[in-house]
Amino acid sequence: MHFSRTFLASLFVASCLPIAASAQAPSGTCAAALSGKGPLKVKLTTSSGPIVLQLEKEKAPISTENFAKYVDSGHYNGTVFHRVIDTFMIQGGGFTREYREKPTQPPIKNESTNGLKNDMYTLAMARTNVRDSATSQFFINTKANDFLNYSGEGNPGYAVFGKVVEGKEVVDKIRKVAVKPSPVSEAQPLEPVVIEKAECV
Repeated sequence: MHFSRTFLASLFVASCLPIAASAQAPSGTCAAALSGKGPLKVKLTTSSGPIVLQLEKEKAPISTENFAKYVDSGHYNGTVFHRVIDTFMIQGGGFTREYREKPTQPPIKNESTNGLKNDMYTLAMARTNVRDSATSQFFINTKANDFLNYSGEGNPGYAVFGKVVEGKEVVDKIRKVAVKPSPVSEAQPLEPVVIEKAECV
């Protein structure tokens, strides 16, 4: 399936509303796991079932730390998967169940050159058409999307920083939901798919 640059730019729109400087993410379970030697896993309890993600803190330290801070701060609790394209990806982390955009921390560096590929069930940072613009939004690939991988300065790609280790059947359930075009997304679920809680486990 071919996707135009314009389509990709509109698809991976990431919120860039700054959070007040005083609203720093607190220390928490994820912060402790970041400094530990074991794997860092995040459980997303969704309205469709649980998904467990294992993050690549060695190969994608910036993206992993960024995601972990959002988890510890409670940012993802009550957000939705607002873009769901069956043979492409499911995207979330930026909008409430009322489809209001949430404020974010400043954007991070794109780690798409880390060697991790946008394979099926991998986790990657969403962004705008600006290379280093990712904030809180992420997506889970529902097929191998090789065209999203880094292939040079003209195609900087999208940074993979983890994978689904439990709940692939939940991802498959979400990607099959009915969708409609809306001001928020060209593929917004008819019924909200809610991330009720995100936590490190």
